[in-house]
Amino acid sequence: MKYEIMFIVKPDMEAEAQKELLKTFDSLLKDNGAKVETFRELGQKELAYEIKNHKSGFYFLYEISSKDSKAQKEFDRIANLSEDVIRHMIINTSK
Repeated sequence: MKYEIMFIVKPDMEAEAQKELLKTFDSLLKDNGAKVETFRELGQKELAYEIKNHKSGFYFLYEISSKDSKAQKEFDRIANLSEDVIRHMIINTSK
């Protein structure tokens, strides 16, 4: 199965904290059986509407492949718990 994972982090997040968050997500995906096909930092962009009192955010995109949905479910769980991630979306692109 192939998935696209896009997420937005707070605009005031320090660069070092962003790197740590990305390391956490990388290891989380790999530890749960996913292979990261591509990763892109899309930069800071204005949001179409305010999310959690933020008008902009840093966008990131993962394209992963996995035998099952374990990795994307764990990413979803951790992203929901993270205060730094203001929005995320996971799309199954293998259909």
